[in-house]
Amino acid sequence: MTTIIISFTAIILYCATGFLLAYSLYKRGNIPLPRGGLIALGLAASALHAVTLHHNIFTTAGLNLGFFNAFSLLSWLIALLVLLTSLTKPVENLGIAVFPLAGLALAVEMIFPTANLILEKATPGIQTHIIISILAYSVVSIAAAQAILLSIQDRHLRARHPGGFIRALPPLATMETLLFQMIGLGFVLQSLSLLSGVVFLENMFAQHLVHKTVLGIIAWLVFAMLLWGRWRFGWRGRTAIRWTLSGAVALMLAYFGSKLVLELLLHR
Repeated sequence: MTTIIISFTAIILYCATGFLLAYSLYKRGNIPLPRGGLIALGLAASALHAVTLHHNIFTTAGLNLGFFNAFSLLSWLIALLVLLTSLTKPVENLGIAVFPLAGLALAVEMIFPTANLILEKATPGIQTHIIISILAYSVVSIAAAQAILLSIQDRHLRARHPGGFIRALPPLATMETLLFQMIGLGFVLQSLSLLSGVVFLENMFAQHLVHKTVLGIIAWLVFAMLLWGRWRFGWRGRTAIRWTLSGAVALMLAYFGSKLVLELLLHR
């Protein structure tokens, strides 16, 4: 019962934070709760979400990373990264989409519990590989959200109709710089994820891993090409957005696509 109350409170706080951020954009920042207060509200939701995750994932039989638990964990990490980044960079408006999604993931985790145990005897190397992979997915997801926001901003500016929503965003150059910072970090983490997989997994191309490995390599190549194109040819704007979203889709399919098929459809 206590966990249900904590989860429900976290969902309310997530939704409230997302709503207040959206309302702030609509009113061009003219709301009673300051920016710091919004971030604090989101951090409170994230802290309560972490309590629920700890209860559901760390079981006596091992780590339970079933589909909805993993989805909830990823959404929590994305929300937390957005909040922490907001302390130094103007990215809190990503929370308009991220925080309600985290609330939804938490609600689904409560309603549809799933089990996919990773036994406690798993080596520290494999656990490290899993943690790095989840971090990579999270950072790339933030980059994808940033790319979508950048695309909307670019479209409005090209049409010369910068409404209140667009005016509330940082300048286009700042948004683009933040995007490539996220992509760079995501690329480093994805590189470490693939490297740790080679080192700690017996066979990355085993039948149950081959799809993850191939899609993960494709995503890595996409981001490598994007960063090289940025350095060599100065890629930006729509080109950068398309490459970012392509790499993000490949990486999301590598993890959640396979988990969806194996756990929810094939019940493995």
